Amino acid sequence: MAHALSEGRAETLSVSGVPVFSLEGVDGKRYVVCAALGHLYGLSETVRDRTVYPALDLEWFPLGAVRKSPGNTGSRIKAIASLSEGASEFVNACDLDAEGETIGYNILRYACGGKEVDASRARFSALTSDDVARAFRERAKGLAGGLAVAGRLRHMVDFVWGVNLTRALSESFRTGHGRFRTVSMGRVQGPTLRFVVDKEVQAQTFVPTPYWKVAGAFRKGGKVFDAEHSPPHLSRRSAAEDVRRACQGRQGVVSRIATERVIRRPPPPFNLGDLQRESFARFGMTPKRTLQAAERLYLGAKISYPRTSSQRLPKIEFRGLLRRLAVIPEYSSLVAELVSRVRLRPSEGREVDPAHPAIYPTGERGDGGETTDEGKVLDLVVRRFLACFGDDAVDEKKSIEISVGDHEFITERRRNLVSGWTKFVHLGSGGEGTVALPQVEEGDIVTVEEVDVLERFRERPTRYNQATLLEKMQAEGIGTKATRADVISTLVARGYAVGAKSLTPTELGLALVDSMLEYCPQIVSTGLTRELEDRLERVESSPDSKGEVFDETLKSLSAQIRLVRQHERDIADRIAGSLREAAPPAVELGGCPVCKEGRLVVVRSRKSGKRFVGCTHYPQGCVASAPLPQKGALKPTPSPCASCGWPVAQIRFGRRSWKLCVNDRCPRKVNVYSMQKITVRRVSKELRAQRNPLGGQARVPFDKTVGRVPRGRDKGQADQDGW
Repeated sequence: MAHALSEGRAETLSVSGVPVFSLEGVDGKRYVVCAALGHLYGLSETVRDRTVYPALDLEWFPLGAVRKSPGNTGSRIKAIASLSEGASEFVNACDLDAEGETIGYNILRYACGGKEVDASRARFSALTSDDVARAFRERAKGLAGGLAVAGRLRHMVDFVWGVNLTRALSESFRTGHGRFRTVSMGRVQGPTLRFVVDKEVQAQTFVPTPYWKVAGAFRKGGKVFDAEHSPPHLSRRSAAEDVRRACQGRQGVVSRIATERVIRRPPPPFNLGDLQRESFARFGMTPKRTLQAAERLYLGAKISYPRTSSQRLPKIEFRGLLRRLAVIPEYSSLVAELVSRVRLRPSEGREVDPAHPAIYPTGERGDGGETTDEGKVLDLVVRRFLACFGDDAVDEKKSIEISVGDHEFITERRRNLVSGWTKFVHLGSGGEGTVALPQVEEGDIVTVEEVDVLERFRERPTRYNQATLLEKMQAEGIGTKATRADVISTLVARGYAVGAKSLTPTELGLALVDSMLEYCPQIVSTGLTRELEDRLERVESSPDSKGEVFDETLKSLSAQIRLVRQHERDIADRIAGSLREAAPPAVELGGCPVCKEGRLVVVRSRKSGKRFVGCTHYPQGCVASAPLPQKGALKPTPSPCASCGWPVAQIRFGRRSWKLCVNDRCPRKVNVYSMQKITVRRVSKELRAQRNPLGGQARVPFDKTVGRVPRGRDKGQADQDGW
């Protein structure tokens, strides 16, 4: 941004360890540009006791006070506050949406001493030099409508909803089972998890009922072609067999030939949801990965702002943009066809975003250092942009109907006549089938060569993948274009759903939704979440209604918390049951030599994820524990250690396998390890002390077995022998 405003002549300074850029504006004023790099302030309750809920008394704090890893946000706040002391004017140039407006508003209010209303607003949708310079020339004082109010209110609603429900569910689990477990639930997270669970229930309860198809092979002259019986699905095998017997070995008549032209209009430019779905379908990239790649491309000024729901392009000079794209070798031949046209009119969709247009390439080449993900996403955006200006694609659909007695058979083929816009994207011609239809006329006689009866089963409902789940969220009106991908990633990260290609709920996810549906269904209700989303959107155009929206949110939340408290024991039992079912069976190594009652098993730490040995009687006071190697397959052996009585485990890592006494204080280990250290240290000291007359190190005998036990020798005996 500083480079664009100064034409590359900005001076780099350091304030509180933060790089800032000083430049001379065209109006003769001195400007300083400082980046926020995201949120510098976050919401938190004023009461620090995290066990207290509902937490409704909220305030904005510097991130260092509310997060464990705030980065260098404290230095940035200090730098901005220092710069603001002598500033005569403030310009908010954060991204123009509710999130960006919230970031800028908080900085101007808290770090700059209440300049949120007096500051000017620079509005742009791409970070090219021309767009940035134009945005600063046309900047105007005041907030960008109600975006800041709506953005801050959304943070408050999400905070009180997510934090309080999470604490209520976690506390119910602790009350019911005496141990703590974080059970999180958010305003959008709950309904989204329910989508996954409902789809899983459909898949699991689906009964694959059979049906039968009749396929015939017909000959006309020297060519044989296939046709299917109409209707294609027969519910009884006997009916299909009747058709086969009635048609086998007979002749048919071509009763009808129909030819239809199918026109496929060019697609609209990408909005964020369409880009995420296309990227998943083409490359298998999750919606979050696609958004991250698109944001990096935006910061590199290669595409416009990606967090948009619009399917309409801005009023820009398209021919000039196409000429810039023509310089890129892989698009030059495609662009040449478009530039030669007299009129350029893009195909656009219905969706409109008041803040930003659809995603389009800027034509900036940059340094060519895109990552693989960025290169794929950029290629999708460029090709979709070019396809918007393409011609209609035209396919020909031809069908032939054949009558064999009272039965009808149909065969169809589809071929592409005009590629149109499809040449700009990586699509086939849309053709179905590769075998050409025979040259026949109505009334021609064909011979029935063979009739087959085929048994098929109705397909099981497909589970959601991350792209189709995002599409479902968008269709149901829950979440925002900026948060949907994060919500899906959160479900996976918290162990509520698993799967790369398709999402399957875990036992914990199933139990959570099941208990919510029975005791407090509004928590996973699409209707309640959609209603809140509609109210938040209305705040953007009517900021004065924020108090009413927040009050309604608190009423809904309070009602749900009361229901959780009423049924906390039942909810806790279901969650605990799901955790027991989901937990892998513990590897049992043997009896505990400390308490003599429990069993030593392999335990994995919830915090660090590392495995170790623990006793099953730990709740009763047994403190027996021991470390384990963190890699390798582990299984018990039948005989305990002869020296200490602790179990011996067999470890396999790759092709190597060895036995290990799990007791880290085993006498064998202590004696052998101490002898190893003493012997090696003594020999090394002797080697350093002895020098030959020429100044080099003396050559003294050194047994290579020092520091290890010889093969085939008992460790205890080796210690006695002096190894």
